[in-house]
Amino acid sequence: MTTINKEQVQLLEDTYGLKDKVVVVTGSSKGIGATIAKEFAKKGAKVVVNYNASSSAAENVVDEITQLGGTAIACKANVSNIEEAKSLIEQTVNEFGRIDILINNAGITRDRTFRKLSEAEWNEVINVNLNSVYHTTSAAINTMLEQKFGRIINISSIVGQAGAFGQTNYSAAKAGMIGFTKSLALETAKNGITVNAICPGYILTEMTAEIPENVMESIVSRIPMRRLGTTTEIAEACIFLANSEYITGQCINVNGGAYM
Repeated sequence: MTTINKEQVQLLEDTYGLKDKVVVVTGSSKGIGATIAKEFAKKGAKVVVNYNASSSAAENVVDEITQLGGTAIACKANVSNIEEAKSLIEQTVNEFGRIDILINNAGITRDRTFRKLSEAEWNEVINVNLNSVYHTTSAAINTMLEQKFGRIINISSIVGQAGAFGQTNYSAAKAGMIGFTKSLALETAKNGITVNAICPGYILTEMTAEIPENVMESIVSRIPMRRLGTTTEIAEACIFLANSEYITGQCINVNGGAYM
């Protein structure tokens, strides 16, 4: 993994318009969310690292950021619970005085073929992956409207576009995020708020690292670029959207050409 020193961090802050912007990244104690949090901090943003269960992992992300001279805090909240999601946003505004960027990244899988999918497994995925987007966004939107500035970035998935065997719950939730994105973008564009989605393909994370080798070979063979994506590539797309003033209601596909 590439590391940077404090002088390089300063250069990045000067290059990107994110210095002192306040960003909340849900589900950012590990995986894609952790990388997003760290990359925004490198650009000078003040970062809220949200977690539900893994406090030590979240604190590790905060420590990495602060060691480079960045600003970050860890906030526990189960964003599938509306009161905890509200508390997350309230803590952010109390700590930093504002919220500029909300990245809805929290997500889980409970994979089953539909015939075997239980109601509990359906509801759990919908609550964490989709309802949480409503919970956090509804808590943050008034502050953004008052500021006349906001960036909402929803981490959807290629599965929300193309479907996947055994993932009707996950696919429904991720497709719902895309519809949410487009509708809210229409409502907020005149207020200086952009709303976009990123649809990752197969990304190299702790989760995909556990996929059996023969299955992974089959997955990679279907990707035109013949490799998995990286968490950094997802973070770069988030930074691009956070810096854009004229892109809204869009789905940015970061998938190596696996879905076009």
